[in-house]
Amino acid sequence: MPRCPRDDEHHPDGRCGISGSGCAALGVPGPGSRPDQCHGRGWSGHRARHGEAIPNSAEEANLNAIAMSDRATPAAPARTAAVIPAAGRGIRLGPGAPKALRALSGTPMLVHAVRAMAASRAVSLVVVVAPPEGAAEVRSLLDEFPLGERTEVLVVPGGATRQESVRLGLAALPDDVTAVLVHDAARPLVPVDTVDAVAAAVRDGAPAVVPALPLADTVKQVEPREDGPEPVVATPDRALLRAVQTPQGFDRATLQEAHDKTVFDGEGATDDAGMVERLGVEVVVVPGHEEAFKVTRPLDLVLAEAVLARRRANDGF
Repeated sequence: MPRCPRDDEHHPDGRCGISGSGCAALGVPGPGSRPDQCHGRGWSGHRARHGEAIPNSAEEANLNAIAMSDRATPAAPARTAAVIPAAGRGIRLGPGAPKALRALSGTPMLVHAVRAMAASRAVSLVVVVAPPEGAAEVRSLLDEFPLGERTEVLVVPGGATRQESVRLGLAALPDDVTAVLVHDAARPLVPVDTVDAVAAAVRDGAPAVVPALPLADTVKQVEPREDGPEPVVATPDRALLRAVQTPQGFDRATLQEAHDKTVFDGEGATDDAGMVERLGVEVVVVPGHEEAFKVTRPLDLVLAEAVLARRRANDGF
């Protein structure tokens, strides 16, 4: 008589206990076998006794099939996207094109910033928020500097303030994006290691992350005045202070909540992490980099050109 592969613990002689060949535990009863020959439970009883679930109805069978199908299809992996607000005019750099479109070594700052985000393997999508009247121009410009197929670049019109532009960038993200890096277009030279460190901290569970550097200068808190000298009211301990950079990284839901609930008058918020702080959510700091400085004034352009020249000489950048 054939042995049942799962019957040793039920049958002292190790046999299936049914006549003929085959095994009901495998769903293949032998010829002449009877349901009452297996523990007195019929074919279903025999199969269930041997670990095979038997649906009680056609409806249950359908539900089981759906559940098995769901288990067989892995969930889509979560994605990290970068939002680059680039709708500002940058008047402190002087007259000319918008700040993000100023050239560094013949390449617009915005292109350098997009490349910096795309250099991180954590980032699969970059959303550039362009001046409202210049989205088509920015799209055409970026098309002249392709990044390859690994990173998608999307261009959307921005708003009147940085806060509004970031909000519009968030609205353009697909549903599978769960982590967001917000990066200033005016920080075109941030190293990829800094981008990776921020993305990794968010991926490890931090709801909000900022790269930052210790201060080299002593800082004074003053009483602002429109005319005349401003009196000092305090000297903060610089060991407790950090100069914050970008990209700032966030759990998407946390950043979206901050933009939904935080309202600023005038120019709006200039620091997304500060908006998250207002929710009472912890913001953590990772080491920044000296080359992630913000290009704001003409002297910054000179420094940026020097950094690029050094990279070309040392790294073949």
